[in-house]
Amino acid sequence: MATAAVVAAALPTAPATAQPTAADALKKYNELNEQASRINQDQLKAQDDLKAKQGELDKAKTDLAAAKQAEETLRGQVDLLTEASFGGARFNQLSALLVSNSQQDFLNRMTAINILATDNAEALKKLTDAVEAADTATRTANEATEASKKLLAEIDQKKVALAKQIEEVRAQYNQLNTAARNAISSRGDMSSILVPPGTAGKALEFALAQRGEPYVYGSNGPDSWDCSSLIQKAYAYAGVSIGRTSYAQAAAGRPVSRSEVKAGDILVYYSSQSHVAMAIDGTRAVHASTEGQPVKIADINSIGPVTGIRRIEG
Repeated sequence: MATAAVVAAALPTAPATAQPTAADALKKYNELNEQASRINQDQLKAQDDLKAKQGELDKAKTDLAAAKQAEETLRGQVDLLTEASFGGARFNQLSALLVSNSQQDFLNRMTAINILATDNAEALKKLTDAVEAADTATRTANEATEASKKLLAEIDQKKVALAKQIEEVRAQYNQLNTAARNAISSRGDMSSILVPPGTAGKALEFALAQRGEPYVYGSNGPDSWDCSSLIQKAYAYAGVSIGRTSYAQAAAGRPVSRSEVKAGDILVYYSSQSHVAMAIDGTRAVHASTEGQPVKIADINSIGPVTGIRRIEG
């Protein structure tokens, strides 16, 4: 028994499982949110791509109908010229000479022959072009149709992936302590903020007016937003059209450096460019953050790693 006790004392005890801290839980929550935001933007981009492909398909169908109509009309012209030829309206030079009553009659017949030949050549060329145009339009329409089908399937997949990711985000949110949940759901600074004149100020005015509105993935307002819809509608309010996705907004306007940031600039976050915010000044921004958080003001650097800054005006 004494020996057993000594051996037991010498054996290492199993380490206790470390319990996640509040900071760990919040970090995980933010990571899941970033992933969900990226999937959301991917889905929105796929929807934009689908609209473009459907536009191409509509144009291809219109082009095809026009080409088919032209083909039918020109084929009829060629058929008439062919019938005229078989009916004796077309002669070669020898037959024209043999049946001519005079030199002038011969010249007249030769002129008619040349005109018919020219008309036939032009009609055939136009018919060939029309047939080729119809073939091209058909091919384009088929390609656009197939691309649309693939994009629809991609959108369906991303919808499923986004729904699963949102579930994980909500589950992680429920694991946060009360203090963390209260901080996340807080509307933050709701004080009056002066905005500069001009387009950027107008856009910022709109964005600030949405403080307290809930975040909803894929929402386009007017009572809930995702990050990129808020920025798009803010600039639409100021009379400027920009893309719907954070990816499109990351390429809008012109780039500026971090030290140049001013009101109205679009701040792009993460290497994936999956989140955007609007600068209030050099230190603060307003944004539609993520699930469980309303539109609010935050420190620019606290939102995430800034990977791009775009200026729409000036």
